Amino acid sequence: MQISEHDFVRRATLRVRGNKFEDFTPGRKFDHHWGRTITQTENTLFSTLTLHFNPHYYNVEYARAHDHPDTPLNPMLVFNTVFGLSVEDLSEGGGPFLGIEELTFYMPVYPGDTLTACSTVVEGRESSTHAGMGIVTWHTEGFNKNGQRVIDFRRSNLVRMREKKA
Repeated sequence: MQISEHDFVRRATLRVRGNKFEDFTPGRKFDHHWGRTITQTENTLFSTLTLHFNPHYYNVEYARAHDHPDTPLNPMLVFNTVFGLSVEDLSEGGGPFLGIEELTFYMPVYPGDTLTACSTVVEGRESSTHAGMGIVTWHTEGFNKNGQRVIDFRRSNLVRMREKKA
């Protein structure tokens, strides 16, 4: 059975994604979706494309000589993955990214590990220079498959309000 474009559009459900400024009350916690398993291939590709030529991330014998059981994942890949896990809940509603603070890596992550993440709203305030926007800061934590914290950081975004104030 072939579905026409008109039928497809008619049957589609519009899903508004992301949260607005008013949804981010300090202390609110978000457990982000199911997580992400990172492979050695992704680690090698990420490290190559970002010109991060540390032999720890490419050479298993070198990594083992430095007391690793395998090649550790590039920490920036770990950061980007955990950050990415938070986007749907925190910043997908739109608004400029303002930065990262207090980024800490706690332990190496290895290929085949599954990362999960959660975030807590730290603070929110109306923007004094962008009408209809607020500035929200979150504390995000990333965990390995054993539930050990491997990374955490604070990040801020401008976030749209539901209703613009004059």
